Amino acid sequence: MQEQEQYLAIITEIIAKQAVILGPDIAILKARSVKELEINDDGKVTGIKGDPKSVMQKLINAYVELSGMIVKNALGSIFEKYPGVPRME
Repeated sequence: MQEQEQYLAIITEIIAKQAVILGPDIAILKARSVKELEINDDGKVTGIKGDPKSVMQKLINAYVELSGMIVKNALGSIFEKYPGVPRME
């Protein structure tokens, strides 16, 4: 398997894993925010423009950014129940 094909497979797997966590619609939408990726409606990566390693890192960063916000939003409702406890940032 050549390098480009490996990156196509790895990035497709990353999207599939995030689809389990976030749901397929959000996972694919977030992946499509990485302009260098071409993704079909099933979440399969069909093309990468530019350096595949840096494109993969952009995708990972996009998911980390999203997950961080999800965690903060989920914890916010818990901290509201305990107004005497300082919030974590």
